[in-house]
Amino acid sequence: MLRQYELVERVKAYNPEADEALLNRAYVYTVQKHGTQKRASGDPYFSHPVEVAGLMTELELDQDTIITALLHDTVEDTLATVEEVERLFGPDVARLVDGVTKLSKIEAMTESERAAENLRKFLLAMSEDLRVLLVKLADRLHNMRTLHFIKSEDKRRRIARETMEIYAPLAERVGMYEYMREMQLLAFEQLEPEAYATITGRLAQIRSSEGGQVDAIALSIKQALAEAGLKVEVSGREKHPYSIWKKMAERHVSFEQITDIMAFRVIVDSVEECYRTLGVLHQTWQMIPGRFKDYISTPKSNGYRSLHTALIFENSMRMEVQIRTRGMHETNEYGLAAHWSYKQGGVRPDGEVRWLRDLIEIVDASHDAEELLEHTRLAIYQDRIFAFTPKGALHQLPKGATPIDFAYAVHTDLGSMAVGAKINGRHVPLRTPLGNGDVVEIIKSKNSSPQLSWLSFVVTGKARAAIRRAVRAKEREEIAAIGRKLYEEIAGRLPTKVGKKALKEAVQRLGLEDEDDLMVAIGTAKIDDRSVMEALVPGSARTITDPEDWPKQERAISIRGLTPGMGFRLADCCHPVPGDRIVGLRRPGEGVEVHAIDCLKLADGIDADWLDLSWGERSTGAVGQVRCVLYNRPGTLAEMTGIFANARANIVRLEMTGRDSLFGTYEVDIEVTDLAHLTRIVSALRASEAVATADRL
Repeated sequence: MLRQYELVERVKAYNPEADEALLNRAYVYTVQKHGTQKRASGDPYFSHPVEVAGLMTELELDQDTIITALLHDTVEDTLATVEEVERLFGPDVARLVDGVTKLSKIEAMTESERAAENLRKFLLAMSEDLRVLLVKLADRLHNMRTLHFIKSEDKRRRIARETMEIYAPLAERVGMYEYMREMQLLAFEQLEPEAYATITGRLAQIRSSEGGQVDAIALSIKQALAEAGLKVEVSGREKHPYSIWKKMAERHVSFEQITDIMAFRVIVDSVEECYRTLGVLHQTWQMIPGRFKDYISTPKSNGYRSLHTALIFENSMRMEVQIRTRGMHETNEYGLAAHWSYKQGGVRPDGEVRWLRDLIEIVDASHDAEELLEHTRLAIYQDRIFAFTPKGALHQLPKGATPIDFAYAVHTDLGSMAVGAKINGRHVPLRTPLGNGDVVEIIKSKNSSPQLSWLSFVVTGKARAAIRRAVRAKEREEIAAIGRKLYEEIAGRLPTKVGKKALKEAVQRLGLEDEDDLMVAIGTAKIDDRSVMEALVPGSARTITDPEDWPKQERAISIRGLTPGMGFRLADCCHPVPGDRIVGLRRPGEGVEVHAIDCLKLADGIDADWLDLSWGERSTGAVGQVRCVLYNRPGTLAEMTGIFANARANIVRLEMTGRDSLFGTYEVDIEVTDLAHLTRIVSALRASEAVATADRL
């Protein structure tokens, strides 16, 4: 484990202006916060973030990234908070730490859902700042280096599988091939232990028996190039064990049938010398047709640039040769990290590539955890081909991609409007696989839409996500149209014509996002008629669906708390109705005046005896008073009185108390059975397009 002064010295070696005190504070902070926590290896837990920070210094990343690496687990695994990190180390570090922080395990979720949510947060965070990705990759690499200390085989395999399917491809997509190769090797050892042991064993045998053959071939290549006047560096190695196993699986061949196990790298000084070197090699040894790739004129999406060729050496031995400049080599091994050194000052490097934007679009389009994982793996874990638009714009796609994949790669709208395609000027079916160098022209129509059948042949995650989203949107529109027809039938059974205001309030009462959500819920029978009616006009469902319960205007009021034979009257100031809390006022020589408990008149200090009263069990029938503000247009008064009629409420008094060019105000006394009856009437009034406001007086 790196000691404190060693870490600081590493940073100061390439960035003399680094804040030594801040780096020391971050080191001490992570040691203190992780305290006595231990890793599966038995080492102190803080050794992990220190080693991750060490990996970041090897890439010569800026000071904030080093501090983020030191603190990346504090928020998740200790009592530290993002706010505390921001206060001590600044907003940039806090943002990066928050982005790298892994989600806590959510036991209610399935393994795939946890992985998807973790990936979703990770992708969104790294879209804001790619340093989040760099720290996360270093974090995963160090965890893989210590994976063998975990006792549970299932847990080791789960972590290895996640590394192989997500993190190694991500490392490859940003050009960090060193990280990718080591992650793949360590994951391969856990996932296929027998194959790993066999291949590494065979490679060791070849290494011991060849007697320096790799060095001899490298020397032959160097001598051939020196005779042509080229000064180069040549290195050779066996191919990566996982790469060999993958080729064996794809080609269904044995280890003995793999002929190009050796790979050589030639480093030159300029791009011109790359092509001169290629010419010399092809003149000296026979090239294998179909194996030449020019990633200098057409770089990979992660910025990788190199010439690849395969040659037949003596004794029919096949070998792969990569030719590149020193600058290309640095970029190829560490990708975006090579661009984002401390000199960048946090500026987003030019290497932030288009596939990352596509990943973010996939996050937005994916419907659930399984779709997100499927689409993301498609986007980051496939070999590439190159295809061109008619104007010469280059697009990289996975092998097996079709014109539909190409259209979505150009623009989502182009993919959605595609109806046909031409490849190299010839009309072809939309399911035709593209080849390297094809010129693709998409024929489009504004009236077309994505077809569900396209999912059977598209291969890119972006295309699959966009097609599924479009198909779901179309299905939703159809369901919403059915729901709207059902809604109109439901609204027609209400005691009033429902306006936009009532509909908006109903959506809120039902906990839905918008009107379309309501129509979809009705169309899919997720909400029944009664619930819709009750949301539109509270209290209406029982009244309308049970005609037997319609209020009858019989007056049978009894009051508890009065002496037998004592007279009473309901106060005109508050018009109490059965269901209101009531109180009685008794004056000498007069009967009892019954008020609602919240009557404003009671607050005036009335000189009378107060009686605690309540309604009798069968009290029905009283006069309620309502104030309505109607829009000043023909028919609104008729609609208001129609609401009273539908609710079986007899009008006792109707008086206009105000009018202007826009509104008319009315006070209405109506006979109701009880408070619930009055409340339903007020709700129906408020739901009407004719009524601006309605309140009980």
